[in-house]
Amino acid sequence: MWYNHPMGRKKKIRRNKKTTKRRIRISRSFLIPFILTLSLAVVTGLLILAACQWVLEPARQVQSVTKPVERPAPEDETADAPLQGEEADEEQDKYQAELNDPEYMAQNNICYREAGEPGSATLLFAGDILFDDHYAIMKHLQSGGGIDQGIAPELIREMERADVMMLNNEFAYSDRGTPLEGKQFTFRARPETVSYLNDMGVDIVSLANNHAYDYGEEALLDTLDTLQEAGITAIGAGRNLSEARRPAYYIVDDLKIAFITATQIERLDNPDTRGATDVSAGVFRCWDGENLLETVREAKKNCDFVVVYVHWGTENVDTLDWAQLKQAPEVIAAGADLVIGDHPHCLQPIGVIQGVPVIYSLGNFWFNSKTLDTGMVKVVINQDGIVRYQFIPCLQSDCRTVRLEGEEKKRVLDYMRSISEGVQIDEEGYVTW
Repeated sequence: MWYNHPMGRKKKIRRNKKTTKRRIRISRSFLIPFILTLSLAVVTGLLILAACQWVLEPARQVQSVTKPVERPAPEDETADAPLQGEEADEEQDKYQAELNDPEYMAQNNICYREAGEPGSATLLFAGDILFDDHYAIMKHLQSGGGIDQGIAPELIREMERADVMMLNNEFAYSDRGTPLEGKQFTFRARPETVSYLNDMGVDIVSLANNHAYDYGEEALLDTLDTLQEAGITAIGAGRNLSEARRPAYYIVDDLKIAFITATQIERLDNPDTRGATDVSAGVFRCWDGENLLETVREAKKNCDFVVVYVHWGTENVDTLDWAQLKQAPEVIAAGADLVIGDHPHCLQPIGVIQGVPVIYSLGNFWFNSKTLDTGMVKVVINQDGIVRYQFIPCLQSDCRTVRLEGEEKKRVLDYMRSISEGVQIDEEGYVTW
């Protein structure tokens, strides 16, 4: 080996080959254990880190409903700077003028309510109802009396106290039309029975289901007119697709809440329950969910809180199907703050996805003579999101629905705990995650 000497001369270094080889062997003898020890340390560290994350992850997911998860806004969404001075006053004057303009409110499907609890809004949800005279559910009412013969007065009081009460209207209001050929069950009620919704304190109904079109287009159009005349907001069906997919907006004090509903059921290209098109009446279908997701995204830009009420799942089973599990995360990613489900005619789990609660099915509310557990969901919200979420156990039996108490209430709550993962349900039905 040569190197440059400080005096500028190259000097050759002679090495003992035997000594050099021995040093190399010694170095290798230390190097191999060192590498093995280092690799073991790295693997052990990674395993410990993974174990810590596995242990801590449930704790991260369990959180009070008073502190909902903040989902990041889409990248292209930018917050406008708050208006100041005269601009703010002009915007407020415009807002008040819109609220006082019935034509504007009707055209944009907007309703205004004063909050029962200042600074918050109480939303109440139930499942399926049926007013068809040809089915047993109406037998108590036909024998005399009002809707309280079928729905217990304590439940009606709960419905009346809510700022916005919503359920699934699974039939048409009409004296016209003919039942769809080949369909096993077809439902239609006398138009005057719509008054029962007013007696119950119902504000908004979903027509996005597999029975709103049972008697064809004539009966569906009658249904839309009947509900409008009764002052009931109907969503999920319309004279065309634009109307069928249009959200309803409720302004409760200063909170603006969007309600959107769609149906997955009849998973065929040409279903019995016709989907609305650009030029024909029908229901808002979401088997191909892009229209629904687009509607949710648009509504999120225009309000404080978005409710998505979906007709989905498999009848008479509490097990979730793959289409529910696929679509629930999609609507939440699009902007839903609360997801309510129906159609299976039985209760299904309460879950939470990205901090957003989902009850996959509320089951029947007042639908037939069977003895079935059911319930309502009461949600209190404010400007920060969900403040309280409560499941209220009920029972449908012998054509009457009542609120459960005592051991029966405990039984239903225990059942909901057994099928619901990632949430806690206390003895009064309050849900946290």
